[in-house]
Amino acid sequence: MAEQDEKPVFFFDIDNCLYPKSTKVAHMMSELIDKYFETHLSLSQEDANNLHLKYYKEYGLAIEGLVRHHKVDALDYNRMVDDALPLEDIIKPSPVLRKLLEDIDTSKVRLWLFTNAYITHGKRVVRLLQVDDLFEGITYCDYSSEKFVCKPHAEMFQKAMEEAGVSSPKNCYFVDDSYINTKAAHALGWTAAHLLDEADPEPPQKASQYQIRSLQKLRDIFPQLFKTATTEE
Repeated sequence: MAEQDEKPVFFFDIDNCLYPKSTKVAHMMSELIDKYFETHLSLSQEDANNLHLKYYKEYGLAIEGLVRHHKVDALDYNRMVDDALPLEDIIKPSPVLRKLLEDIDTSKVRLWLFTNAYITHGKRVVRLLQVDDLFEGITYCDYSSEKFVCKPHAEMFQKAMEEAGVSSPKNCYFVDDSYINTKAAHALGWTAAHLLDEADPEPPQKASQYQIRSLQKLRDIFPQLFKTATTEE
């Protein structure tokens, strides 16, 4: 399919993006990751925390460091961390999010989920938000594969394009709360929006073309993709 003929795809990150950071899911996940490091690597709490951060910075995902250097079973890790989160108590349906996504003109752009989590976690979150039916598919970090890739690695963005059926970076839109992920997408030629939480400090340098503090602002920066372009707070 020629680049100009293919329908663009809008890739949405899931965690801390489709729901606000204030839910503290990331904080709970971080605690479970540290606990996993402590238990499985026999580390002190401080050493576990330091190694967790080191692997996150080096690979974009703590589990990649665990698998690469400690031969950890990634699916076991997923059961003990992501799948152990009490999400049903925390994440509730979001009519405001649903309205925003429904207002995207799918005759112009297709909607796709793009997460570093495993499939079980990603699907659980969008089901709890009650927006799972609005996306055509999901690209996730496959913990079951021998060598898995994740954002911000270029191979992961390529994987997302292949799975979503889009060949040109010019036809890829993207929103993510992660600075490094948004910066990577921008470097690859995607049209990217970095989502900052209300309380997040302004980064010294923007990660990409666009920087927003609410998903509702997508209407303002991409009015051509919406049926109605008015911002709704």
